[in-house]
Amino acid sequence: MTNKELLYVEDALGHEEYFQTKCSEIASQISDSELKATTETMQKQHQKLFSDFINLLN
Repeated sequence: MTNKELLYVEDALGHEEYFQTKCSEIASQISDSELKATTETMQKQHQKLFSDFINLLN
């Protein structure tokens, strides 16, 4: 993998980590149960994408 490709992967990991954090923060502030569940689902999806990127590197 070239240095440029590694930078792309690093950026993708950073974005997925950021989205996980934001979804988690927002879900903790939402009182509507349906919206909260949707946000928690989004957080789990971003967590899975993060894990998938990590697995590609192994």
